[in-house]
Amino acid sequence: MAQEKELVVHPLEPVFNRESRVLILGTMPSPASRNAGFYYGHPHNRFWRVLSELLQEPLAVTNEARKEQLLKNHIALWDVLVSCEITGASDSSITNAVPNDLSRILDHAPIQAIFCSGSKAYELYHRFSEPLTGLPATKLPSTSPANATMTLDKLVNAWRCIML
Repeated sequence: MAQEKELVVHPLEPVFNRESRVLILGTMPSPASRNAGFYYGHPHNRFWRVLSELLQEPLAVTNEARKEQLLKNHIALWDVLVSCEITGASDSSITNAVPNDLSRILDHAPIQAIFCSGSKAYELYHRFSEPLTGLPATKLPSTSPANATMTLDKLVNAWRCIML
């Protein structure tokens, strides 16, 4: 049976502090992430493994450890959208997108670079947020298990640019 589109309002707070220099944006937390109560919560999403490799740190497995790892390494994390209609975790199904107010982070952290995880996040950032922020973003390949053509090694190499 096909999933129906549902209205999703972003349930997670942005992760950042006054030392955050890099901002990574996704589109909207997946159902697995919403259930886990934190970003990239699907067990097969490779975001946390990529970060672990790049930072040369042990894999953070709890939400608190993940948040600490981000902040310690001056990385802010949020999503482009505050709400949208979406089917499951399918970014390609997004309609009625409403952008987040990125000034919540940009007004309080010395962000030097913005990165978007996946084509849809990049497209939405470019359409909604870049005209307001005036800051370009770099598109990175999605760490989602749906992006099966990208091996972990390829993802790590592609994401290396976040290391300012």
